[in-house]
Amino acid sequence: MPADQPPLAPRLTYDEFLRVDIRVGTIRRAEPYPEARKPALKLWIDFGSTVGEKKSSAQITRHYDPQSLIGRQVAAVVNFPPRQIGKFLSEVLVLGFPDDDGEVVLVAPTRPVPDGGRLY
Repeated sequence: MPADQPPLAPRLTYDEFLRVDIRVGTIRRAEPYPEARKPALKLWIDFGSTVGEKKSSAQITRHYDPQSLIGRQVAAVVNFPPRQIGKFLSEVLVLGFPDDDGEVVLVAPTRPVPDGGRLY
C-alpha cells in the first residue's frame, strides 16, 4: 500500500524555481554513517568544475549500500546552506522519491550526462 501523499505545494513562479539549483553529480566515495540518529550513508559527490566535490548525509540505507553507489550519478540541490548532521557537515541535499514503504529511491538521469549539469 503506497504511503500517503503530501498535499501539493503552493504555486511558485518560474523565477522562484530557478532559485533552486539542482545539479547532477557522480558519487566518488560512500561509507556508512553509524553515528547518525537514523541509518544513513556519507556521500562525496563530484559536481564538476563549477561546484566541485560536496558531501551529503543521506538516509538511503534500505535500497543502497556504499559500494553500489560509487560511480552512480544523482541529482542534488547544491545551493541550500550546509547542515550539520552529527559530526558530519552535509553540503548538498540528494534527491529521491518514496517507494511504497516510504523509503528513498534516488533521482538520477537515465543516461550519463556531464557532472554539474543543471536541471531545467
